[in-house]
Amino acid sequence: MKASKIQLAKEAFKHKGFISKIPVIIRMIKSATKKGGYKPQLKNVLVPGLVLLYLVSPIDIIPDMIPIIGVLDDFALLAFAIPLLVKEAEKFVAWEASKKYDGPTIEEAEIIS
Repeated sequence: MKASKIQLAKEAFKHKGFISKIPVIIRMIKSATKKGGYKPQLKNVLVPGLVLLYLVSPIDIIPDMIPIIGVLDDFALLAFAIPLLVKEAEKFVAWEASKKYDGPTIEEAEIIS
């Protein structure tokens, strides 16, 4: 059974709705580059970035020519990195929601009929 890196990546990306979070991740990156924007936890962004670089690089710790094990190391890295990125994206959505409404809050109200 030979599986390509692309097939494994597709399977890993399905983890917890990763595909649906891609627009959120893009917004998070844009916000992080702006002054006063979102400040992500470094490991939750750096590790997935390094894993992505490893996956696209031609250098492999365990060559893909070795059946099963060669592809398993790539899959294990994806399985480790994607939840970190999804967790950070969820934190960003909460941060974004808290920033959308900065107006006054109603603490006490009286009903007048």
